[in-house]
Amino acid sequence: MSGQRMPCSPREIGSLFLFEKLTPEQLGRLCADGRVELHQPGPVYSEGDPATCFFVLMDGEVVLSRRVGGDDIEVVRSSHPGSYTGAMQAYIGDRVKQVYNNSMRVTRPTRFFVLPADTFAAVMREWFPMAVHLLEGLFFGSKNSARLIGQRERLLALGSLSAGLTHELNNPAAAAVRATASLRERVAKMRHKLAIISSGPYPPEQLASLIEIQERTAERVAKAPSLSPLEASDREDEISDWLDDHGISEGWRLAPTFVQAGLDVDWLEQVAASVGEDILESAVGWLNYTVETELLMDEIEDSTKRISSLVDAAKQYSQLDRAPYQNSDVHELLDSTLMMLAGKFGSEIKVVKDYDRSLPRIPSYPAELNQVWTNLIDNAVSAMKSAGGPGTLTVRTALDHDHALVEFRDTGPGVPAEIRDRIFDPFFTTKPVGEGTGLGLDISWRIVVNKHHGSLQVESVPGDTRFQVRLPLTAEEGEAAPVNIEDIEDTETPEEPAHAQ
Repeated sequence: MSGQRMPCSPREIGSLFLFEKLTPEQLGRLCADGRVELHQPGPVYSEGDPATCFFVLMDGEVVLSRRVGGDDIEVVRSSHPGSYTGAMQAYIGDRVKQVYNNSMRVTRPTRFFVLPADTFAAVMREWFPMAVHLLEGLFFGSKNSARLIGQRERLLALGSLSAGLTHELNNPAAAAVRATASLRERVAKMRHKLAIISSGPYPPEQLASLIEIQERTAERVAKAPSLSPLEASDREDEISDWLDDHGISEGWRLAPTFVQAGLDVDWLEQVAASVGEDILESAVGWLNYTVETELLMDEIEDSTKRISSLVDAAKQYSQLDRAPYQNSDVHELLDSTLMMLAGKFGSEIKVVKDYDRSLPRIPSYPAELNQVWTNLIDNAVSAMKSAGGPGTLTVRTALDHDHALVEFRDTGPGVPAEIRDRIFDPFFTTKPVGEGTGLGLDISWRIVVNKHHGSLQVESVPGDTRFQVRLPLTAEEGEAAPVNIEDIEDTETPEEPAHAQ
């Protein structure tokens, strides 16, 4: 919105701290090429519009805001003469997309000194050539540093996740190997026992009955109830006594296996009635091998299912076989991330899931949301472990009007009030040197706010820190095609009016 043009006084603009060192000739050129505008309360420019002007506040009040989801969020309010905003990177030219990265409005009649972007760029290069070189180096150097360190942060996170995943995969894999070796031994003994039984003077109907009992025993193993330690101990004593009473040796060794399989004294009575006393001990031994074989196969099945679920979680986490932009179930994303990070928790950290399963699927870039979850969970775990004691991580989801809320709550020492406004700044970290890059929360903020049009906030007191992510339930009209995360990291932070130090 254009303002009312007013006379430009070199003396007046020379009183602004930005221009106080300029010569009368330079001030005269600024007045000749620029202009003074009076704006009535209302908008001056909008976020995303071409950045055509550099604004310097002379008097009045400005408010800068950013579009987050469907809301305009105020980021800066200033009435300090000399504050500046607008086409601040015009001197870089077309190497950077020149758009306003915020919206500006005025709350009362306000005067600006306004320079066209190309004039601002020309006077910068002509009057301050060395400063322009330094600013260009700082601008592009910081972007490259952020990109490289961001890549390093992702590699560190990947290394940590890989180590955790390797640990998690090793346990079920080792269990499956052990169970397979034991199964091979039990099957060999079963073949030996079968040879003994088949060579004995047993009628065919007795052998058929034994085979039928074996089948029913295998079915019973699959439906074994879960017993408390006390119940299991009592049943082991009952079975051991029964085996001893029927002259079966080493009943104490067989009893725990039978209890684990869900067998009891009534079952053994049925076995005894079916095969007779002369074959009972061989039948019980045969059934013991059957039970052990079934239990070992169950262990192998459980281990391989665990491996499969970990591989599925890794695929879900990485989203390698999925579209970059899709409607996602946040709970699936959270579960895959928690599984990938399980190795970090140890016995000290308890994880509580408080999910609102009624949440609909949301339009998102799921692989990048997983990176946000990783950063927030890792920070929470580090905070709780730094406190030296056990802690609880609560992951909560809820419907918050037209947004999905994902909250990570930890019982760590909290974020001190004096640094709370800085934790999302790039390169700011409270971790020891070498343990953090200071980009985790910055990247998370950019993914949530810039890319998903959501919000990322923190509430913290000692023992109760909550990072809250809010994501819109519907895609914005005209949602752009997916882009790489590097594009997020190249997005400029909101321009704020600068003040003299």
